[in-house]
Amino acid sequence: MSDAIDLRSTTLDNGMRVIVNSDMTSPAVGVNIWYRVGSADETAGHFGFAHLFEHLMFSGTTSGIASGEHLATMESVGGTANATTSFDRTNYFESVPAGALELALWMESERLAHLAVTPENLATQREVVKEEKRQRYDNVPYGDLFDVLLGSQFGEGHPYGHSTIGSVPDLDAATLDDVVAFHEQWYRPDNACLVLSGCVPVDEALRLADRYLGAVPIPSGPAPVPLAGAGLEDARPAEVIDLERDVPRTAVTLSWPSPSVTDPRQLSLEDGLTVLSTGMASRLVRRLVRELQLVEGVSASDLGLSRGRSASLLMAHLRPGVSVDRFREEVDGLLRGLAETGPGAEELARAHVQTERDWLLEMATVDSRADMINLYESVLGGAGKVNDYLDRVRAVTAEQVQAAAASWLDPGRASVIVHHRAQEESE
Repeated sequence: MSDAIDLRSTTLDNGMRVIVNSDMTSPAVGVNIWYRVGSADETAGHFGFAHLFEHLMFSGTTSGIASGEHLATMESVGGTANATTSFDRTNYFESVPAGALELALWMESERLAHLAVTPENLATQREVVKEEKRQRYDNVPYGDLFDVLLGSQFGEGHPYGHSTIGSVPDLDAATLDDVVAFHEQWYRPDNACLVLSGCVPVDEALRLADRYLGAVPIPSGPAPVPLAGAGLEDARPAEVIDLERDVPRTAVTLSWPSPSVTDPRQLSLEDGLTVLSTGMASRLVRRLVRELQLVEGVSASDLGLSRGRSASLLMAHLRPGVSVDRFREEVDGLLRGLAETGPGAEELARAHVQTERDWLLEMATVDSRADMINLYESVLGGAGKVNDYLDRVRAVTAEQVQAAAASWLDPGRASVIVHHRAQEESE
C-alpha cells in the first residue's frame, strides 16, 4: 500500500506494548489504551465486571485525583475522554492538543497504578451501570434481542454467551474483595497496549510513554490468559425463538455461526454482507424495501468476534400486515441467489468501494485511527497489518464471496428470533 501509515513499536520494561503513529499534519494526539479484558473473560457469578470497571476507572485515585476529575481535566485543556467495553477488551481514550499529551499520559498512569476502589465508588458505579441497563436494554423495544441472540448462537459456557452490560444479580452480589481481585488480575501493564497517534514526534512519544506508563510497577505473577471459545465445529444447532412483546413492529433476526474475525475468509463473508445490505442498490434493500415494501428497514452484519467463532446476523422490521412467512420467502431467495451465483462484477466493485470509504473515514481522525491500530495489534495479528487491509479487501473474488455465502449464510441453517407484535394481523 503506497500510502501506508508510519508505525513504531516497543515494549516497556513492565510489559506494556506501545505503538506510535506520528502524524504532524494532525492538530491533536489520540491516546488509546486497550486492556485485554472484556465480558468474555468474566466467570459465572461475575457477569458485568468488565463494564463496571469502565466506570470505576473514572472514580479517582488514591494518589489524589478526585472522582470525575479525569474527564474534567481533559476537557479543561480542550480535549475529550471516554471509554468503552466490548467482549474482548476495555479501552480508554483521549484526544488532546499536543501540549496536553504529557498530562493525559500522567493521568492514565495514575489510574492504572493507584485506582481508588472503595466501597463508596463501587456502590455509586454499580447503580450507574444498573441504570444504564434499564435505559438501554430493559425498557426499550427489542431490548432483549442481544441477550437472546448470544444465548442462541453461543450458549452457556462459551465466553460470548452473555452480553457486556452484565447481570444485575451478579453486580448486586459483588463484594469489594471481588472487585479488587478482578482489577488486580486484569489491569496491569503487561495486559495493555498503548497507541499514540497524531501530532507528536516518535522519539518524544516513546519518551513520555516510558516516563509515565513505564513507571507503573511490574506486577507479580504471570499475565492473565484470556478465556478460549469453541470454534465452528462446535456451533450450536439452529433454532427458532418466538417472543411476544410490546414492540412497534414485528422484527425478524436471522443469525448464523461465522468464522472468527482473525480468519482470512472473514473478508469474503463481509463482502457478501455488504452486497446484501449496504446502500440503496444492495439486494436486500432494493428488493425488500424499495420494490416490495415488505420491511421498514433491513441490515446484515457480522459481530467481528475472535475467540473460536463469530456470528453473522440479518435483521428486519416488517411493515404492518406482512407475515414472517412472506418475508422469509423473499429473503431466503435472495440469500440462496448469492450462494448460487455470487455477486456481479459491479456489485463486488461497489462493495469494495464502500468498504474503502468506511475505512478511510475511520483512519481520517487520530482518535479512531488509534483505536483501529490497537485492534490490529491486540486482536488481528499485529499493528502492521493495518497497512495492507485494503489490498486484502481488493483481492477478494466473486467466487470467494459465493463460497462464503454458501457456507455461512444458508437460510436453511439460520437461527431465527421473531419479536411478534401482539395481535398484529398478517396478510
